[in-house]
Amino acid sequence: MPNLNSKATVMFLGTGTSEGIPRVTCLTADPPTCPVCTDAMRPGSKNRRRNTGIVIQREQDDGPPINIIIDVGKFFYQAAIEWFPKHAIRSLDAVVLTHAHADSAGGLDDLRDWTNTMRFALGDEHAAPLVRGGQARIPIYLREMDLDIVSKTAYYLVDRTQMTSGGTVAILDFQTIGNEAIDVYGTEVLPLEVPHGPDYSCNGYRIGDLAYISDASDVPDAILDLISDVDTLVIDALRPERTHGSHLTTEQAVDYAKRVRPRRTLLTDAAHGIDHYRMNAFLRDPGVNDGLDIQYAYDGMSIEIEVK
Repeated sequence: MPNLNSKATVMFLGTGTSEGIPRVTCLTADPPTCPVCTDAMRPGSKNRRRNTGIVIQREQDDGPPINIIIDVGKFFYQAAIEWFPKHAIRSLDAVVLTHAHADSAGGLDDLRDWTNTMRFALGDEHAAPLVRGGQARIPIYLREMDLDIVSKTAYYLVDRTQMTSGGTVAILDFQTIGNEAIDVYGTEVLPLEVPHGPDYSCNGYRIGDLAYISDASDVPDAILDLISDVDTLVIDALRPERTHGSHLTTEQAVDYAKRVRPRRTLLTDAAHGIDHYRMNAFLRDPGVNDGLDIQYAYDGMSIEIEVK
C-alpha cells in the first residue's frame, strides 16, 4: 500500500460539454454571433473548454506521485498535451469513468501512449510494456453497464484479439464497480449514482472531502446525505435558466450548493451559453450565492483537497 500524503491536488482537464468550446459552427458563422466561442479562440481564454474531467494527484513518501483520472473524453489528448507538462503529470495510474458517453470515455484509445511508451524506449517493440510497479496495464474502473457499451464502441480495447493490422492499442484492465467504495492505489473512491436524464444514470464520486458530480439532471436526497460534510463540491451546471433534461442548470446547481453548503463550489460541464467571466462576476453577488464561494471552474485550474 502506498504511503500517501493526506493532501491531494485536483486539476481540471476539462470543464466543458461533449461538443467542447468553441463550437465549430459558431466559428464559421458569418457574421459571428457567439461571443463566448469567439473569446474561446483568444490565447489563455477561460472560455476554452474541453470535455469535463479531472486528475487527482497524490504525493507519496517513497515514490513519484500517483495520478488518478476521472473520465477521458474525446478531447483527452488535447487536454493532456496542454496540461500534463505544465502540471508535471508524468504517469497515469488509473482511470475512473463516470459513464460511457463519448465525452467521458471517447479518449480510452489515447491511453496507448502510457502502456506502449516504455517498450519502445527500451528498444524492443515486442517486449511487454513497463508501467508503474512493473504493471503492463492501466486499470479502468467502470460500471457493468458502461463496460457493455465500451465493449461495442471500443471492442478492440476490451478484447485485444479483435485488433486488426499491426498497430498497437492501449492495454487496459477493465474492473467493474458497484455502489460500494473502491480502493484506487490507496485512495478511497465512493460512487455516487445520480440521474443523467429520465432513463439513464451516471456516477459522481466522493474522494476525501471532495464531491465530484459532473453529469446530472438531479441529485437525490440519499446522495446529498453522503456529501453533506464535503469541503469542496464540483457540480454540473450546463447553462443558465433553460432546463436541459440531462444536465443541471446554473440555478439548480447553486440551489444544491446552498443545501450542501461546502466551503467552495465549482461549477463544470459548461456550454457556450456560459461566459466564464461574466457568470463568475454574477455568482460573486451575495444576493445570488447566499454567502457561499460559488464559481465556474476552468480548464487547467488546480485546487487542493484532503483525502483519507
